[in-house]
Amino acid sequence: MPFYSEELKEEVRSANDIVDVISGYVRLQKKGSSYVGLCPFHNEKTGSFHVSQNKQLYHCFGCGAGGDVFGFLMEYENYTFREAMEQLAGRAGMVLPKQELSEQEKRESDYRARLLEVNREAGKYYYMLLRNARGAHALAYFRDRELSDETMKKFGLGYADKYSDDLYRYLKSKGYDDRLLKDSGLITVDEKHGAHDKFWNRAMFPIMNVHHKIIGFGGRVMGEGEPKYLNSPETQIFDKSRNLYGLNLARQSRREQLLLCEGYMDVIALHQAGFDNAVASLGTAFTSGHASLLKRYAKEVYLTFDSDGAGVKAALRAIPILKEAGITAKVIDMKPYKDPDEFIKALGAEAYQERIGRAENSFMFEIRILEQNYNMGDPQAKTEFYKEAARKLLEFSETLERNNYIEAVAEKYQIGFDNLRRLVEQASTQVGLIKKPEPLKSGVHKKEANKADGVKKAQKLLLTWLSEEPALYPLVREYLTPEDFADELCRHAAAELFAQLEAGELNLAKIPGHFEDPQDQRQIVSAFHETIREVKTPAERGQALKDTVLKLKEHHLLRLREDHDPNGMQERFSKMLEEKKMLEALRRKEFLVTADTQG
Repeated sequence: MPFYSEELKEEVRSANDIVDVISGYVRLQKKGSSYVGLCPFHNEKTGSFHVSQNKQLYHCFGCGAGGDVFGFLMEYENYTFREAMEQLAGRAGMVLPKQELSEQEKRESDYRARLLEVNREAGKYYYMLLRNARGAHALAYFRDRELSDETMKKFGLGYADKYSDDLYRYLKSKGYDDRLLKDSGLITVDEKHGAHDKFWNRAMFPIMNVHHKIIGFGGRVMGEGEPKYLNSPETQIFDKSRNLYGLNLARQSRREQLLLCEGYMDVIALHQAGFDNAVASLGTAFTSGHASLLKRYAKEVYLTFDSDGAGVKAALRAIPILKEAGITAKVIDMKPYKDPDEFIKALGAEAYQERIGRAENSFMFEIRILEQNYNMGDPQAKTEFYKEAARKLLEFSETLERNNYIEAVAEKYQIGFDNLRRLVEQASTQVGLIKKPEPLKSGVHKKEANKADGVKKAQKLLLTWLSEEPALYPLVREYLTPEDFADELCRHAAAELFAQLEAGELNLAKIPGHFEDPQDQRQIVSAFHETIREVKTPAERGQALKDTVLKLKEHHLLRLREDHDPNGMQERFSKMLEEKKMLEALRRKEFLVTADTQG
C-alpha cells in the first residue's frame, strides 16, 4: 500500500460519501438506517447488500463482502489501493501528492501488466493462425457464418491450432515462464501431462475489457468435441461476472439502449448488421454485477435471448436483476427463429429493427410466460392464473404504477380492472397475514446451538450496538474492556472502537484499514453489522444490553479459569477475583436505556 498519510486518506474518504459512490454501481433503496440493494459480488434475487451512511461501510449479509469506500472500488473495479485513492481524489476534485510505488504495489502492477501482455501475445498468435493455412477450416467456419473480413478484424477473431501444446511452445519462445502462463489461464500445468494449452482446435474470440485490453478468450470447438464453447478461467485480470462481451465497442454506440444477447456470434452478427450496441454475458448466468455494469452505459436494455425454453428461462432470471438495478427491460421476440444471428440472416436488419420497435414490456412478458403454465380453457386453472398474476402485481410498490399494470393485464386477459384490483388487494391482505417469528429480546437473531458461536455473536452484537448508539458506551464502560472479547479480531475492533468513543470521535471506516488481509477486513466490517432486534421498553432494552455484557464477562472469567499456564498464575488469580467482583456488581446493576442514552 502506498505511503499516503492517515490524514490524507481520511480527507479523501470524508470527501466521498460511500452511499453516493456505491449508488453509481448498485441501485440502493433507503431502508431504516441503511441503504439496501442487490450485492454486486454474488448473484442474488433478494437484496442483502447494505450500505451505512453513518458507519461509511458496506456489508453483504449473503456473501460476507464488506469494507469502506476504498475497499469497494478495490473489490469491484479490481483496483489497487493507489488506483482507488486516485479515483476518489479525482472524483472529489482533489490533487494527490506524487507517490513512489511500494515494492509490493510495483510487483502487483507489473504482474497484471505481464498477464495482459501474455493475453495480447496469444491474441496476436491466434489472429495470425486464422489467416494461415493451418486455420483454413476455422476461417471457413467464420465465412460460413457470413462474417466479413472487416468484422473478423474488428473482433480480433482467431484460431487455436490442433496441437495441444502449440501456444505453450510459442509463448515459451517469447520468454514467458510457466507460472505466468498458468496464471494467465491460457496454459494448464499438471504433473501427469505437463504443460498444455487450455484452447486447441478452436475458433477463438478474444474477450476485451472496456479499455480494449484482452483479458480472456472464448473458444468454439472445430468439429466434434465437448464443451462446444469454452471460456478462460477467472484470473487476476478476468472476472466473468463483471465483464460483458462486446462492451468495449457497445459503450461507444450512439444508440440509447443496449441489446443483451446470450452468445458471441449473436453479438458479432448484430454489430455487423449495424447494431453496435449489442453485448453478451461470458458463458455464465446474468448477475447483478453485470446489471451494475450495464447501468453505467444505458438506462434501458433489450433482451434478445434465444427463443427456446432455455432462452426464456434466462430472460426470466435477468429481468428482476435488471429491474433491481434500476434498468428498464424489454424483450425482443425472435420467433420463428432461434436467435438474432439466424433472424438477421433470414430477414435482415430492417426486420430486426421492427422487432426492436415492437419489443415487449418485461412484466407483460413475465405474465405471458406465466399464462403458459395454466389451461385457460379450464375455469379453475384460469382463476388460479388470475390469482398468481395478482400476487405478481404486488411487486409494484407505487400505487400509480401498480394500477397502470393492473389496467394493462386486465385489458389483455379480459378480466376487468375492478375485478383484478380486488384480487390484488386480497393477495396483499394474505401476504400481510404471514407472521414473522418473534426475535429474542437479547437482540441475537436466533439461539445458537453452539455456545462458542453464541459468545462470538454476542461480541459482534455489542460492537454493532455501541457503534450505532454511542451514547450507550458510558453505561458499560466501567464493566467492559477489549480483553472481554475472546475473538482476536473482535478484540482489536473493540480496542479501536473504545478509543474512538473515549475521544468522542467515532469513525468506523478507519478500523478495517488496520488490517492488510482482505478477509480480516471483511470480518471486522461484519462485526459492526450484526442484526439488532427491536425490543419495546427502555427497561427491556437495558436488560438486553446487560445480558449481552454479562455473556462476555462470564466467558472471560471462564477463559481465565481454563488457562493452566503456570506462568503468571498469581496475576491471573488476582484477575479472576477482580472479574468475579465486577460480575456481581454487574448483576446488581440496572441498565435503563432511555431516549437520551439512545442518542
